[in-house]
Amino acid sequence: MSRDKRHDVLFESVELGPKTLRNRFWQVPHCNGAGSDRPGMQAAFRGVKAEGGWGAVFTEVCFFSHDSDITPWVGSRLIDKGDVRNLARMCDSIHEHGSLAGVELTHGSSFCLNAESRMPGRAPSQMPNEMEGMASGRAMTVGEIREAQKEHVDGALRAREAGFDLLTVFAGLATMPNYFLYPFNNKRTDEYGGSFENRCRFTVELLEMMRERIDDCAIGMRFPIDTLEAPFGYGEAGIRAEEEGVRFIERLDDLVDYWDINIGTLNWGEDAGSSRFFESNHEAPYTRHAKAASRKPVVNVGRFTDPDLMVRVINSGQCDIIGAARPSIADPFLPVKIEEGRYEDIRECIGCNICVSRWEKGGPPIWCTQNPTSGEEYRRGWHPERYAPTSRPESPIMVVGAGPAGLECAMTLGRRGYATVHLVDAADTVGGHLRWVSGLPGFGAWKRVADWRETQIKTRTEVQIELGRHLSFEDILECGAEHVIFATGSHWDGSGMSAPLHDYIAGVNAALPEVATPEQYVNDGKQMGENVLVIDNDAYYMGSAMAQLLARNGHAVTYVTYGETVGPYLRFTLEEQRMYMTLQELGCRMVAQHFVVAAQDGTAQLVHMWSGEEREVEYDSIMLVTHRMSECRLYDRLQAAPGEMESAGIRSIHLVGDAHTPGIVAQATFSGTRLAREFDTENPDLHRPFIRERRLVDATEADYRLGAETLCA
Repeated sequence: MSRDKRHDVLFESVELGPKTLRNRFWQVPHCNGAGSDRPGMQAAFRGVKAEGGWGAVFTEVCFFSHDSDITPWVGSRLIDKGDVRNLARMCDSIHEHGSLAGVELTHGSSFCLNAESRMPGRAPSQMPNEMEGMASGRAMTVGEIREAQKEHVDGALRAREAGFDLLTVFAGLATMPNYFLYPFNNKRTDEYGGSFENRCRFTVELLEMMRERIDDCAIGMRFPIDTLEAPFGYGEAGIRAEEEGVRFIERLDDLVDYWDINIGTLNWGEDAGSSRFFESNHEAPYTRHAKAASRKPVVNVGRFTDPDLMVRVINSGQCDIIGAARPSIADPFLPVKIEEGRYEDIRECIGCNICVSRWEKGGPPIWCTQNPTSGEEYRRGWHPERYAPTSRPESPIMVVGAGPAGLECAMTLGRRGYATVHLVDAADTVGGHLRWVSGLPGFGAWKRVADWRETQIKTRTEVQIELGRHLSFEDILECGAEHVIFATGSHWDGSGMSAPLHDYIAGVNAALPEVATPEQYVNDGKQMGENVLVIDNDAYYMGSAMAQLLARNGHAVTYVTYGETVGPYLRFTLEEQRMYMTLQELGCRMVAQHFVVAAQDGTAQLVHMWSGEEREVEYDSIMLVTHRMSECRLYDRLQAAPGEMESAGIRSIHLVGDAHTPGIVAQATFSGTRLAREFDTENPDLHRPFIRERRLVDATEADYRLGAETLCA
């Protein structure tokens, strides 16, 4: 199969100063939790993307001085020779596949707490940082500005030594160049403050210094062209695309070889916008101004997954190069699949921002809902497109449940060569809980999780799918499978057991006509009264999603959560502000930091989390969003009947996904692929040990691998 001719433009080369980009695919800088301290993970993670056809592959924010320390968040560093050696491994892995290796040179200025180094910070002006209130920095003298510029150049020289081809100066989010540029941060009255020309001076001089020392690497800039209006940005204290955004590009255009353009501020949810609130290419109204102002190649981002949209973006003159972070995580082989015309194989990003959340929480490795091998390329040896052949292809296996975990497990077993895999589900369509979740406001893209796996099963495997079949205990015993994997999911609990109380909410039970769980309301059509009290004791999206749905359906909603706001985890997925504003616009009454202890006869008793102060809320109906319970009754019954299992020829049973422990969809797909990839082991329920990259005295690379292999022996 060959690609459609209309996509040929995506595979044209682009000149970037002294370097040539082999196609128009650019994995923009993004964090993965590896930094430079986990060189094996970093190299394998980025190398797979180069193998998958990304013409340029970048590391994440890369710090080059001890006073740019963002601990506990993880970024790369180029501070000393050890960092050079570690990141050289990443460059080698990218070059092996003919791609350019890029680095994003970053100084976090007043954003950095410098928790590891304990060094004081530096900034254009001394004031508390807007996002890290305990962080600040010394207002630099002109001499100290020269030192900071020299440190940038020294970092660039170390990057060149490591083998990087593309040296991007980061002038966005929280960095020294943009803190000089934005009036919001720059209150200076000397030649580095005040006028636009003065506020550009730091970056102009920095690029001139880099040009004097480096002529064999492409030098570019990542730049948010618009810092947006309040409440999402800095308003007039920032920059606007048509005004100083364009002027900045024009001023520096002769000093760079390329521009990597996005939008936003430290509230970067407007840039890495989730699919619940943003369509693909949502930044175009701002970013299109860059190409009109620059004579150099321009990169844009916008969660691009559709090759037709990519072509329209290029042909319209919006930009020259398709930039991507999240789509390159979901499918490292997206460019190759477009090039080869394998469009049905593209594993499209769903924009859930679970990848973002792992960095925001400060912990490796990166997770991806669509691609459970992400971050596991080195430490577990997993590849997103290759599957180790099984040594037991004849073993008949039944997978019960066609939700995210069951679909992933059955697909992976099929790709590994198991000849007899039977996937059974009681519903008429695959998808498990995503069948109804993807119908909630803003969740349509989540359906891709089920759609892609169903397509892969039907086109790439011999797995048999049987729908509309309810299996009993006797059916399992008579199915003829040697191994049974239960991926039967979970359901929202209706008992009133509450997370903050670890006890029941008195008088609240979904068996009552005025109380409903999300499934009862969405799937069963249980009626709600005019005034609905949403009790959200879940940490993620369901409580606020139910409040949104109910309000859109005409109900007056009172939303009560024991968290600070609308789902604590939404802060990590960058959805908190948008979700809060959505509920406000819908007229929802929001009561945070309270939990419901009792409800009866239309009155709920609330207690403040800290003060213990009590209050009452009136209601007609209650939407109960507390926690989920695993559907594992068949598994538990079989486990308690080893004799009957043996008589039926069932050698093993297993639990994956929510059937084992309710969690996010990314954990379900990981659970499914993990079991399937390790199904040949003596006890596949036990995770095989993985490589732990950490400091070992006098260690060699072989020692890291030996530790895992010894435990597996």
